[in-house]
Amino acid sequence: MEQTTTQGVLYQVGVDIGGTFTDIVLLGDDGTICTRKVLSTPDDYGRGIVEGIQNLLVDQNIQASNVRRVVHATTVATNAILENQQTRIGLITTRGFRDVLEMRRLRIPEMYTLNYARPEPLVPRHLRYEVTERIGPRGEIWEPLDEHGVHDVVAHLKQADVEAVAISLLHSYANPEHEKRIHAIVREQLSADVFITSSHEILPVIREYERTSTTVINAFLGPTLTRYFESLARHLRDIGVHVPVQVMKSDGGLMSIDIAAKKPAYLIESGPAAGVIGAARLGDLMAQPDSISFDMGGTTAKSSMVEAGEVARTADYEVGAGINLSSKLVMGGGYALKLPVIDISEIGAGGGSLAVVDQGGLLRVGPKSAGSMPGPVAYDLGGTEPTFSDAVITLGYINPEYLAGGQFKLNAAKAREALQTRIADAIGSDVMQAAYGIYEVACTTMTRAVKAISTYRGRDPRDFSLFTFGGNGPVVGARLADMLEMRRVIIPPNPGVFSALGLLMAKVEHESVIGFMHNLSEVGEATVNTRIQQLKAELAEQMQAEGYSAGEVQYSFLADMRYIGQAHELTVHVPVQDDGKLVSLHALAHAFSNEHHRTYGHRADDQAVECVTLRAIGSVKPKEVSWAQVLRLKDYQASQAPRTRDAYFGREHGLMSVPVLKRADLSVAQEGPFIVEEYDSTTVVPPGWSARLQDMGTICLESNR
Repeated sequence: MEQTTTQGVLYQVGVDIGGTFTDIVLLGDDGTICTRKVLSTPDDYGRGIVEGIQNLLVDQNIQASNVRRVVHATTVATNAILENQQTRIGLITTRGFRDVLEMRRLRIPEMYTLNYARPEPLVPRHLRYEVTERIGPRGEIWEPLDEHGVHDVVAHLKQADVEAVAISLLHSYANPEHEKRIHAIVREQLSADVFITSSHEILPVIREYERTSTTVINAFLGPTLTRYFESLARHLRDIGVHVPVQVMKSDGGLMSIDIAAKKPAYLIESGPAAGVIGAARLGDLMAQPDSISFDMGGTTAKSSMVEAGEVARTADYEVGAGINLSSKLVMGGGYALKLPVIDISEIGAGGGSLAVVDQGGLLRVGPKSAGSMPGPVAYDLGGTEPTFSDAVITLGYINPEYLAGGQFKLNAAKAREALQTRIADAIGSDVMQAAYGIYEVACTTMTRAVKAISTYRGRDPRDFSLFTFGGNGPVVGARLADMLEMRRVIIPPNPGVFSALGLLMAKVEHESVIGFMHNLSEVGEATVNTRIQQLKAELAEQMQAEGYSAGEVQYSFLADMRYIGQAHELTVHVPVQDDGKLVSLHALAHAFSNEHHRTYGHRADDQAVECVTLRAIGSVKPKEVSWAQVLRLKDYQASQAPRTRDAYFGREHGLMSVPVLKRADLSVAQEGPFIVEEYDSTTVVPPGWSARLQDMGTICLESNR
């Protein structure tokens, strides 16, 4: 939705980098909003970001000096792991624990593959060094640190010309004294540009493998992300944008790029988090707190749950295993990352997903993707293999003349020809049935992403609305809901760039963690309250470094808990009073039992409850924006004379001539089939569904079946 702006308006910029497109949203403090989709530039993501921002500023006649904030979500961290960029890092650990990265956990993602090859550790064995020291699980020093041995190790690291060093000692979460001393020695002897990270700084909790793996990931990403942020800031300065730059973390909060450069492991799922935060915020404004977000872009489809207005998060995650259906369901294929991450299920099904007929004659869609280059066949950039996008263009769902408002012209004839020769002829079908088969196979695959965060977690998706966005999300929303027996689909305004808009709805947020392994029946409330206040003080210090006063920060507290004897924990909110003190240990145990029953269907109130970790979250809301004004309906213009085009809806309905409407045409409920065409996305309303406008400019699709 492009609008004329004035020079006196101040703007925030949200940028979301996807596998195919980079989405940019410009939000004015007067409520105006401008959007742009540009092809991603994997060779230098910063270049694509800045070129897109500059072009949008020029088109809207906005001075760079009017930009006051830039927020972005990045895939740079994820790509660095997936592509196994050759960052030379060293690991220093306690004697006897050199091979913890090799031993890992007894989990493999393919149960019956006897020769399954696990990914090679990010630190090769010859760069993993042991030092003599030992600290007990309660923080007591059993064996002092051999500093002479540390100096010898650092000499080897210097000779190896490492770019980063990870330090992870046994039980350093209980007492970081030895890690701090090693850190000081490494810093003294290695050059200033060597990135150093210690486990007590990034993850001071139990479980030596997960803690070491997370620390190594942070070190591995450090040099890459430091260079990326420096390049991005330089590109922005070159076009006259001299403002704070923030980046989204995996848990949906924001942090400055200065702090992010020190803790890059927090950015692993930066990209997918933004849309979930936007869905939660918009759902809250609409008084619809229960939804399943579904984001389908050019490369992947991602789903997450928003329940009672709260975004589902997890601290059990793996990176480097490719596209994961769910880290909790399938583990062992990547590197453990025990940091807070929005619980997102991801599947390799996007607009660029390749459609192939395998040797057995079965039609498959994804996970391989054509990406942004060469892209789908219809892009006419050299692609020869048909994709999901080529199928929906052939079906008549997507207007080949109006992708991104006509910015990208598509070759529909070439897409149809590729489908005919590569798919239809191979399976003995006509081209329309072949295209619809691709659509159906992709939708069936994507139901797994939704089930992974709902059905498989004890939630019934029929109790939720499907909140769908992304360039392709509204194309499949109704069909996906049909397959899941869901009856309501919500399409937000600007659905194709909604993740970029979600960035501007997010809070600045930091987390502080402390290992706290105690049986609740044996620990006093005073001890718990002391630790909570300690975490709160640490957060206040971090927020002050970001430029926020204590009065601006809102605090919440969580605990990782389990029944005595269990191997895994559940995270629950710690019930606190207005002064921040614990309500009672009984209330905390009761909160855990309630969550255990909700997740697993049973509880054991007679069993002792153990706390493993205490967490505190400090957050600062962004400058309040009147989203009702930003998303106001009067900015949508109804069609003068609705067009029609042919669209195919399977053998039951065949090829139908359907209206092509604008969002404003839905001020009165309309019965499907029809298509809603917008700058950044297309909504398909099939037979058996109706659609109408709701508050905040959202489209509500409802099943009539």
